[in-house]
Amino acid sequence: MLMRHTHPKLQFNHMLPYGAILHESGVQFVVFSRSATAMRLLLYRDVNDTEPDEVIDFNRDTDRWGDIWSIFVPGVGPGQLYHFQTEGPYDPQRGMWFDHQARLIDPYAKALAGRFQSNADGVIRPPKCVVVDEYFDWEGDRHLRRDLSETIIYEMHVRGFTQSPSSKTENPGTYLGVIEKIPYLKSLGVTAVELMPVHEFPIHDISGKLPERPNYWGYDPLAFFAPHRGYAAGKEPGAQVVEFKQMVKALHQAGIEVILDVVFNHTCEGNELGPSLSFKGLENQVYYMLENGGGSFRNYSGCGNTVNGNHPIVREMIFHCLRHWVHNYHIDGFRFDLASILSRDRGGELVPNPPVVEAIAEDPLLADTKIIAEAWDAAGAYQVGSFGSFRWAEWNGRYRDDIRRHWRGDSGMTGPFATRLAGSSDLYQMGGRHPYSSINFITSHDGFTLNDLFTYNEKHNEANGEDNRDGDNNNFSDNCGVEGPTRKPEIKKRRTRLIKNMLSTLLLSQGVPMIVFGDECRRTQQGNNNAYCQDNEISWFDWSLVRKNEDCLRFSQALIQFRRDQPTVRRDRFLTGELNSRGIPDVSWYSALGTANDWTSDEAALSCLLAAPSIEQDPERKGRDVLLLINPTQENREFIFPAIAKGTRWRLFLDTAAQAPADIYPEVNGPVPPRSRRMNILNRSMRVYVAAS
Repeated sequence: MLMRHTHPKLQFNHMLPYGAILHESGVQFVVFSRSATAMRLLLYRDVNDTEPDEVIDFNRDTDRWGDIWSIFVPGVGPGQLYHFQTEGPYDPQRGMWFDHQARLIDPYAKALAGRFQSNADGVIRPPKCVVVDEYFDWEGDRHLRRDLSETIIYEMHVRGFTQSPSSKTENPGTYLGVIEKIPYLKSLGVTAVELMPVHEFPIHDISGKLPERPNYWGYDPLAFFAPHRGYAAGKEPGAQVVEFKQMVKALHQAGIEVILDVVFNHTCEGNELGPSLSFKGLENQVYYMLENGGGSFRNYSGCGNTVNGNHPIVREMIFHCLRHWVHNYHIDGFRFDLASILSRDRGGELVPNPPVVEAIAEDPLLADTKIIAEAWDAAGAYQVGSFGSFRWAEWNGRYRDDIRRHWRGDSGMTGPFATRLAGSSDLYQMGGRHPYSSINFITSHDGFTLNDLFTYNEKHNEANGEDNRDGDNNNFSDNCGVEGPTRKPEIKKRRTRLIKNMLSTLLLSQGVPMIVFGDECRRTQQGNNNAYCQDNEISWFDWSLVRKNEDCLRFSQALIQFRRDQPTVRRDRFLTGELNSRGIPDVSWYSALGTANDWTSDEAALSCLLAAPSIEQDPERKGRDVLLLINPTQENREFIFPAIAKGTRWRLFLDTAAQAPADIYPEVNGPVPPRSRRMNILNRSMRVYVAAS
């Protein structure tokens, strides 16, 4: 029988923190709503129940403190399932969305269970919130605190990493599946995984069915504090909490940090046509940016609504959420999706020193974490080079575009290419920032894979069901003369060279490199550059490629190890051209013929000498000089070592035009250059020499 009553006043009456707070004899339920006239707590026995077992009314006089509703319920504990329900004005034209029938997810829910349930009454029944016991035996685990300058990021999708049958994991597509593949991550050499969204997002639509185009990527938040239940191997409510912690602990034991891709710019509730699942039904006017008197939603995210991040209530929720992931899950850093939205005030205008951006940078509990901005949004804001304070690093979209265009052979790109290779001082040096403020990437989840970048000139998103209208049209890609896969040996060789050029450039550039999972072994999405809805072989890691393209994997592993060994290519100060203690500039640029480079010419072939840091900067003297010979042109070119390099004993490190295993020498023990210091470099390829130790 359904019970509905008001609990008597008890000894517990805490107003904060928000959410479901576990005590020895019960649970305190705390939620914010300024405009609600009544609040109810719905308690369920089973995840499949469509109706609550008990309904508890909050008392306005004793259970409300200001705009905070708080009630203690004795006798309940971990695993308890619940929703909130409100009463209040329903006037969408003024931004008021209260609905006394709506079942609402707690904005501070630590876990969700079940799926959307449909019913003949038309009431949407979202997944249920779960009361969570946060205890976990971390066995002394702490954040790894690796310097950002020494970081190599691997962007990956938890499900897509092991979901393919080729992964041969016991728990495919899960947090536990990631644990099974940690030996591979260690062999690759990356120092951090950047997980695409793992906070809760809808698996099914509001009718409880799998949508035609599921949001596989997860950029559709439903509950910011809760790890995604769809990535748990266990099916009991709250299993995802323990399994996620097990994954983080195991990655830390392997020396790998965990960075989360967080989406504080919109939610899955959509615009005025979308459902009321949580924020809308609790205080729509606070949680979202509205316009037209509150009757419509500002849409700077491209997803229907925009989170009102600089409202004090929302700002508080965001940094409580970040603290939650750092404290309870030992997360090492965050990448903020469409972060420029956080630079907008409550009216949508971009402002200097936005409060939430400053609060994140200055928060003492986040002081050891990495904070990375995707410094643009879907409404035209582009803040690459100017987002936040020195604490913030940024996805460097300028790096991606300039490196792609240079290797594609676009004219006028030599100067921009050199600037990106040297750490993008034009973007980050002003204001006291560092080369590691630049997160360098050639590819990301959004766009072509590295293999597809040199296989397709045009996007091929037909499988998305949007008539190929979705996805970016400006990819700066090059199919090398044939659209799609080919058997032509010469084109296959050229594509391989270009892929190795990109990997070499990325991992030898100053800044922080980010690799997309599978790029190291030529994962393909068959030309799809917007695979957000492709929960299938298009997006999944095909583990057969590890063996099929083992030469590319070996090349990637050797480059990553070289970067980890050589401070010359991962400095924490910008290159200036000043002489070091050996009388050699820290960086110098030359033409292919070894003369001083003429930056006013349209010549694309380029040589670069990176001198090892001085003894003061590198006390262990591990740094070695590095000479890069770069030929992005369509012609084979003769290169002559610059005079400054002729007195050094050099060994070949890599040659992207050579066949494996002569393409890279992991021990940096390749052939010495000709005594004449003259050589031919094949078109669209590069060689790198390293000073002998």
